[in-house]
Amino acid sequence: MFTGIVEGLGEIVKIEPLANGKRFFILVPFDISDTKLGDSIAVNGACLTVTSLKGNVFSVDVSPETLRRTTLGNFSTGEKVNLERALRLGDRLGGHLVTGHVDGIGRVLDRRHQGEFIFYKVEVPKKLNRYLVEKGSIAVDGISLTVNQVKENTIELAIIPHTAKLTTIGFRKPGDEVNIEVDIIGKYVERLLKPYNQGSISEEFLKLHGFDING
Repeated sequence: MFTGIVEGLGEIVKIEPLANGKRFFILVPFDISDTKLGDSIAVNGACLTVTSLKGNVFSVDVSPETLRRTTLGNFSTGEKVNLERALRLGDRLGGHLVTGHVDGIGRVLDRRHQGEFIFYKVEVPKKLNRYLVEKGSIAVDGISLTVNQVKENTIELAIIPHTAKLTTIGFRKPGDEVNIEVDIIGKYVERLLKPYNQGSISEEFLKLHGFDING
């Protein structure tokens, strides 16, 4: 589990092909001396497992499924990536709960500056429409952000200078693809309500709930 508060920008320094998938070697700008093999790290919002450590470089193995369902399949050497280590018991939850399981790939439609802020319009896969809530939380490339506006499957995001400087969102431009993870709370609510939302009221339903339909 993660918070969407990016710890720093890493750099892809090497990519090795695997029989199935790829292995990324990532240079980290912060101290990872307490990181161990098998630990989880979110890379642009995708939860991956540390498979090797050497100084400030770690590696992760990425499956074909993850390469296909996220933007990681487009990574190249020199690419900057958002990094966040997994949440520990007792840590402050500064963003929102992020699982690291990407729901889909979005696309930047527009970028404009207004004062010190950067406003983005991002197209989100239509299957995620029902989870988009104005002023709700969303993870974009692993960054916990607030949805300013929602129009069908397009969201508007307002990025503060601090976030633009310390994450990849600062250099995203129209046409760029981004990993999208919607708020997990919305998914749980939908799952809980699904048995009660079957779409029609039948005679059996009325009888079951105590209605006398025979007058």
